[in-house]
Amino acid sequence: MPFDNYSIIESTLREGEQFSTAAFTTAQKQTIAERLDAFGVEMIEMTSPCASPQSAADIRAVVGMGLNARILTHIRCNKDDARQALDTGAHGIDMVIGTSPQLMKHSHGKSINQIIDLAADVLSFIRQQAPDVILRFSTEDSFRSRESDLLRIYLSMADLGLVQRLGVADTVGVATPTQVGALVHQLVRLTGLHVEFHGHNDSGCAIANACAALEAGATHIDTTILGIGERNGITPLGGLIARLYTLNRRYVEKYNLTLLPQLDLLIAETCGIEIPFSNYITGSSAFIHKAGIHAKAVLADPNTYEILKPEDFGLSREIAIGHRLTGWNAIHNRALALGLSLDELTIKAITLTVKERADRQPLSLSEVDALLLEAALG
Repeated sequence: MPFDNYSIIESTLREGEQFSTAAFTTAQKQTIAERLDAFGVEMIEMTSPCASPQSAADIRAVVGMGLNARILTHIRCNKDDARQALDTGAHGIDMVIGTSPQLMKHSHGKSINQIIDLAADVLSFIRQQAPDVILRFSTEDSFRSRESDLLRIYLSMADLGLVQRLGVADTVGVATPTQVGALVHQLVRLTGLHVEFHGHNDSGCAIANACAALEAGATHIDTTILGIGERNGITPLGGLIARLYTLNRRYVEKYNLTLLPQLDLLIAETCGIEIPFSNYITGSSAFIHKAGIHAKAVLADPNTYEILKPEDFGLSREIAIGHRLTGWNAIHNRALALGLSLDELTIKAITLTVKERADRQPLSLSEVDALLLEAALG
């Protein structure tokens, strides 16, 4: 069934390195890999060893950590890249080649027939050298490619019997969930192989597209912490977890959810950026309730206005009370938290005072507490 048997390919150390302010040291890569492994991701994808001598050394360093997660590296469709990838000792090799008219013209200049022949040659070479390596073939810019071209290529790769996984890439973030679901379903039905989805977020559809891929039978989803990557990045790890959690908590119970805030903070600090206030789960506003009607209901039953339980992520909710929208139930709850026993009329009078003062300027929590303590002392 969809969502019951999927794996995360965490690409912060590959796609994430393409983010504008990302420049990870070896030590930072090892820390990120260690935290991702503790979180429970199944695979960690790293930058191609062809990118630089240090990139190759970093793969070896992370492979040498002996993590539970399988370490993958990413290469172009040529034997030189393959040789360097094999030399790193990576557990898996993710090979890719562009198939859209734009990339065929401006990237590698090859025809569909030439792509098929070249990919078959490189995949055969890799499999001969490393019979047990995890091997994936992916098209690049899949959703601006001709469907007939894609199917010719994918079916040819499947017929070789050399790869465990086929990749589908929404390289420029142009796909819709319907398009993603249709292509993934075709590949699952026609090839019987595992299918991986890599989705960019240029138009804000990365999470929805990832879920559509899983619904259609995809087995692997690429993510990065905070969604960092080229341009607007790809499917964020936290966003995917949030989406699957809301469908069924069971879908994400294999991961250590309480580590997610640490992962987001680690990448934010390493890249010199702020976690967006609206970020899934870890944003500063994610579990803050402000409006009086919301606060009253949440205090009675958090499920009324929370689809995610903050405690499942090692977090807590906050009821904002020093503003003009506050309600007396929220003020009463604060009084109880302070150990104060005040009658309803007193609480409602303090609430009115807060509202009147907040019309000029919001009150801090300490200012609200002062009003409550003053009333309690009589």
